[in-house]
Amino acid sequence: MRRIGLSTVPAVLCLSAGLLLTACSSTPKDITQGWTPERIYQEARDEVAAGAWDKAIGLFEKLEGRAAGTTLAQQAQIEKAYAQYKTGEKVQALATLDRFIRLHPTSPALDYALYLKGLVNFNDNLGLFSALINQDLSERDQKAAKESYESFLELSNRFPESKYTPDARQRMTYIVNSLAGYEVHVARYYARRGAYVAAINRAQQALSDYQNVPAAEEALAILVYSYDALGMAQLRDDTKRVLEKNYPNSSFLKNPLIGRVSKPWWQLW
Repeated sequence: MRRIGLSTVPAVLCLSAGLLLTACSSTPKDITQGWTPERIYQEARDEVAAGAWDKAIGLFEKLEGRAAGTTLAQQAQIEKAYAQYKTGEKVQALATLDRFIRLHPTSPALDYALYLKGLVNFNDNLGLFSALINQDLSERDQKAAKESYESFLELSNRFPESKYTPDARQRMTYIVNSLAGYEVHVARYYARRGAYVAAINRAQQALSDYQNVPAAEEALAILVYSYDALGMAQLRDDTKRVLEKNYPNSSFLKNPLIGRVSKPWWQLW
């Protein structure tokens, strides 16, 4: 094995020292070193105004550490959640909000935290594919919609006078209509494939769980169609009378199942 001679050692040491200095010089410099918390916050707000959400998130995180235990740190946390929401980081935004709600149950910004939490889930989508396939909200998994509804409901119950509550209540109405539409969407799927018992179950669930929603009209029509297919004449006629009374001009009275034909969300051609 070749040994390094004594004359080679200084060169090796110099090379090592050079590499160490290079590594040290490549370490990112903390530009906020020496800044006051107020300056960090202002810089973060400037990045928000410029739409530089990622930079703002980094500054808000710095501020959380520098001003821990202060009102400014709370403000940084809630604004960081909004910045995460704007960048599409749903999981991170929800984690930040849950932490804020847990640590600051008496914060003046608690109503906003609940509203933002509902908003994050309300806007949940499928990214690129959502636009590509034009998928309706009522045809998607409803977990996020239900969680959004719960956040808005807590906001409206705990803070009825909050400036965010009127908008939250409007979104709750939309979510309820969506959830009912989802049940009817599934019921329609079963009915069109001859699974009439399953269709009846889902249509009845839509009617029992959600009152005074637009989807109720089609739910009744699916029941009429499915009862007729199963030869259950009495239930068919009873349900049809309810449909006629509540929706006398319904297109479903002429064709119970095909009154509103729409191309499936997954059909691209």
